[in-house]
Amino acid sequence: MTATLPAPPAPATPAAPGTGDALRMPLPAARGPLSAALREVLTGTRPAADLLPLARTAATAQDPLREEDLQIALTVLYELHYRGLRGVSDDWEWDGDLLAARAVLEAAVEAALRALVAVPDAAPDEVAETLFAMAADDSGPAVSRFLCRSATPEQFREFLVHRSIYHLKEADPHTWAIPRLSGVPKAALVEVQADEYGGGRPDRMHAALFARTMRAAGLDDGYGRYVDEVPATTLVATNALSMFGLHRRLAAAAVGHLAVFEMTSSIPNKLYGNGMRRLGFDADATWFFDEHVEADAVHEQIAGRDLAQGLARQQPGLTGEVLFGAAACLALDAVAGAHQLRCWEAGRPSLRA
Repeated sequence: MTATLPAPPAPATPAAPGTGDALRMPLPAARGPLSAALREVLTGTRPAADLLPLARTAATAQDPLREEDLQIALTVLYELHYRGLRGVSDDWEWDGDLLAARAVLEAAVEAALRALVAVPDAAPDEVAETLFAMAADDSGPAVSRFLCRSATPEQFREFLVHRSIYHLKEADPHTWAIPRLSGVPKAALVEVQADEYGGGRPDRMHAALFARTMRAAGLDDGYGRYVDEVPATTLVATNALSMFGLHRRLAAAAVGHLAVFEMTSSIPNKLYGNGMRRLGFDADATWFFDEHVEADAVHEQIAGRDLAQGLARQQPGLTGEVLFGAAACLALDAVAGAHQLRCWEAGRPSLRA
């Protein structure tokens, strides 16, 4: 059995001039009582004060990292700080009731993450080499090898759908950390992010390159278009990164996340590109992956040494948090990859019905 993705939607009614609504994420469907109530709050049919008790209940889930209702609710709450949601007022971004509910969910996710990962012990001057060792020792699911050698066109399209949740906003979550840094680490992060945003050329922004890949694969490249199709195991990775970026006390975790993200990028992206070429896609379709092979080989040095180790040297007390962010990145990638491979090897779709 192979996955069948939904057909691209009919063209939406154009947004009113100046509203930018067409650039926003569609308001996701509910996956449980909390996300259903959140939809009602954001559309004006329920008081926001109702959310906190529902959030407290959702936070008691046995595994918050895989809880569908909790993760889709967090996705919605975080999106208020990015482009916003279609048909939802920007006034909700700093609503106290929504922030209180979000804090309860974040506490559950952070606790689950800290319980999941093992953080190595390292001195500030050892951070870069520790990160490179973590990347080299990563034994997560070999999704990249499967896609390179065995994936069907439909499975590759599923993979692109999973990745679209992050890659269509690529670099944005890490950018939250820029004003929280200073000196060498800040300059290093700006250098990496400048490349992520195409060096000032909109067509070379990594999010724009990924959109080209989606179009080449016959997918809709609309921002957030497939949020309803991906499971919690995909949502949690971007949600955790949003949490790191939006909280100043977790900025060092965002730094560690970016460092190991860059260190584990070049080889998988080479395999992804080769997988697309195996399936008959051209250089324009593989541009996103090919770009990362070259760019991230440079970025990993900047992110590991100037950014992550630079921050640890500057503020030694943050060393553990840098390594926690890196460990969380690897662990959540493994969670998503394990789900995808398990489904594909069993001959069933990895997306939600």
